[in-house]
Order: sequence, then structure tokens, then C-alpha cells
Amino acid sequence: MNALSTIDLARISAMDREHAARLLKGVRDATLSGARPRVLPRPVIGESWVRMLTGGVDPDRGHRSSPLGEEELEQRRRASPLAEVLPVVRHALVSVADAAQHIMVVCDADGRVLWREGNAAVLHRADALGFAPGADWSEDVVGTNGVGTPLVVRRPVQVFSAEHFVRTQHAWTCTGAPVTDPRDGRLLGVIDVSGPLRTMHPATLALVDSVAKLAEARLREGHERSLNRLRAVAAPILSRLEGRALAVDVHGWTAAVTGMPPEDRLALPKSLMAGRSWLPALGVCRVEPLPGGWLLRPEAPGDEPEPPAAARLVLDVSGARRWTITALGGVRDWTHELSPRHAELLYVLSTHPKGRSASDLARDLFDDPARTVTVRAELSRVRRYLGALLEHRPYRFHEDVRVDVVLPDDPAALLPHSTAPAVCRARGVAGP
Repeated sequence: MNALSTIDLARISAMDREHAARLLKGVRDATLSGARPRVLPRPVIGESWVRMLTGGVDPDRGHRSSPLGEEELEQRRRASPLAEVLPVVRHALVSVADAAQHIMVVCDADGRVLWREGNAAVLHRADALGFAPGADWSEDVVGTNGVGTPLVVRRPVQVFSAEHFVRTQHAWTCTGAPVTDPRDGRLLGVIDVSGPLRTMHPATLALVDSVAKLAEARLREGHERSLNRLRAVAAPILSRLEGRALAVDVHGWTAAVTGMPPEDRLALPKSLMAGRSWLPALGVCRVEPLPGGWLLRPEAPGDEPEPPAAARLVLDVSGARRWTITALGGVRDWTHELSPRHAELLYVLSTHPKGRSASDLARDLFDDPARTVTVRAELSRVRRYLGALLEHRPYRFHEDVRVDVVLPDDPAALLPHSTAPAVCRARGVAGP
């Protein structure tokens, strides 16, 4: 092995478990001491270690925050959309985890352990580690792990032995996959399978990822049923109205429409209430409540609504797991939670006030100027909630809109999920 090679999961899985653990311990120890390791950690692990070092996580013990009380834990369980798909997750994973001497763990978007089942002996060992219901297993608390790291990078991650930043977790292998809400792209939590080092299997990563996707599919089916119920209520109301009107659910998905071309979804402010409100895609609307949604009636026709006077946008990318854009200065202020891709796009546009072409943005995001179709499709989705606040030819924020960007204190913590070259440069690291 030469000094520039990078260890990967396939190489780890092909090794004797103890030999792989020793190799990874050497890589970790060298990294912590500031020396150059014989091999480099996997990028997802190395970047996480950088976050842990800059964040001050104790590599020997972590931070260990207090677990939730029983009442708050039950409240979080009831409020979590993952409760709806818990039977599916249990059926797919618990028996497999038990037989493989693993446990199945479901956490919320804050990294709090909500449910935990599986092999009794492993559950007992997890208790001693603090991996118990109500515990906080976010990355900035307990270091690189199969719960907190997938929450940050928004993709499945398997963490083997000394790839865990905190030494007390080195006897474990943890594999987690994030679950997002298909209705609005919001991060709901992580499904994780964890167990002793000697039971590690590389196929666990594909299994957990498949179960996370199955959970998202079941949530999507439930959403379609709720849209059908709203459609049944809204259709007779719309049939009696003149002009433009549409019924949407609380996430902005269209159930029924009259007098205007249908849109699959409109971006709604979190603070939407009955009365008058400015929506980027429609302009000023009358808003009336419906069971499970809203009736929207645009007040004036027009191909594209003008942005409100003195509009201000606040793009907040300071967090590790959630990013928002807030519009101020309209009929009513609103906030929209951004998907990982849209957070990247809007951040890049905020750094280029004169605008970027589709080819420029394809290079910024993918290091491939030919991927303009993907860029245009994503920007079309962005315009559903920014409307005339975002212009094109080139793509840029409207000249009358002030854009303020809230950045993390440490540049290395900017959009840690992102592999976009423009974001990597801003973080001060090389791209993929």
C-alpha cells in the first residue's frame, strides 16, 4: 500500500476482522496525532473526523448528553412519521438482526433513539455504551457513527470498528440509512443496524438502504390516500367557483384545480394561515382552510407574479442537517425548508450575484458542464417556491431582492453532505 491509497469498505470486508480493526486503529491514531497515516480513511469517514476535531468531540468518551425522559420519549414517538412505518421496518430487519447478533435502531432527525429491538445480549451491551432509547447519537455528541453520520451526509453509511471517532465504540459495526419524508423532502431520521465487530457483513449496507427506501415508499402510499380524501372534499367546492382556484394539502401537493393549469406541488410557507398571503408561484391569494389542506384563490391573473416590494431573502445554511430560505417583506413572511440539492444550488447562486448559466452551475455542482438538463430540472423545482424572486438567462436572484446568507462559524461545516466542487472549495477541501 502506498501512502496515497485510500482504504475502502470492500478491502475492509476482505480482511480478517482483527487485522482490519488494527489497520483502522492505526489510521485513526495517526490522524488524531497529526501524523500521516499509511492509508487514508474513506472520504466519508475522513470528512467526519475533521468535523469531530474542529467540533471538539472527545475521542475517548464523546460528550454523552442526558437521555430523554420517558414522557418526552413517548411524545417524540407519537409525533414521528416513522411510527407509521415501524411495523414494516420491524418485519424486514428485527429477525435478521437478531439472528446476526445485531440490533435494529430507529432514530429521529435529531439523532435521538426512538425504538430499539433485536438480540438480547447485544441490547445489554448497547445499554452499557449508552446506545439506549432516548439517547442522543448525533455526530456532534458521540462522534462518527452509523446514526449521526448518515444524518449529516444524507446517504447510507457503514462505520466499522475504529472508523468510529470515539474509542469506546471500536468494538462495534454500525450501518445506517436516512429516511426522508416523500411529501416535503424533510429528513425524518435514520434506520440503523448495529452489532459486534465480529458480525460485520458488507451486505448490511444494501439491506438497510433497501428498508429505508421501502419505508419511504409506504409513506408515499399513505400520502396518496390522504390526497384522495382531500380531493373528495374539494372537488364539489371548486365546481361552484368561478376563476382560478386550487386545493392543496398542508405540504402544498395539489388535490384539485379549476381555471388554471395544474401544478403537482406549490411551496407553502410554514406559517400559512387563513386570509391574504403572497405565494411565489401565484402572487397574492385568498387562503381558506379545508380538512387536511387549503383552498387557494389567486386574486389577480398573470403569467408570473411580481416579487413583493423590498423583498429580502435569508438563506440559512449554518446547520449540519437542516437548511432554510426565508422571504421577508411580502404580504406575509414565509420560510421553506430546503432539500440538500436545493441548499447547494441556492448557496452557489448567492455567491454569484451576476448569475450563472446552466452550464456554469453543472460545473459547480457536478464538475460536468454537460449536465444542464439536471440543473434546469432542479431550478424549475426551485422556482415553484421562489417564483419571480429567481430569474433566469442567467440564473440569479432578482435584482430588487436582497439576499443574506447565514453561514456556519467554521467553513469546514458548510453543507457537509455536499460533494459539489463549488461547495468543497468553499469548505477548503478537495472535491471527490
